[in-house]
Amino acid sequence: MARDIRLTLIGKPGCHLCDDAREVVQGVIAEIETTDASRRMLLEELSILDDEALRDRYAEEIPVLLIDGEVHNYWRIDPVRLKAALSA
Repeated sequence: MARDIRLTLIGKPGCHLCDDAREVVQGVIAEIETTDASRRMLLEELSILDDEALRDRYAEEIPVLLIDGEVHNYWRIDPVRLKAALSA
């Protein structure tokens, strides 16, 4: 049975750590979707500049990656840890 996994990357424009995190997340998504067609990853990006609540909560922690609404990690996204979490 197919399972959609919702990933949310919270950051802001001009943030080099956010750019690095995006590359890691997109690479892991591509790898998992290539090897396991039953898992579909939906990536949404949000900016703390567009949402006061996100800014108040995460301003010092960006980038933040949520998996199905739960914080997975912040600052630096480890591809091995992310792949393990998404494959579980």
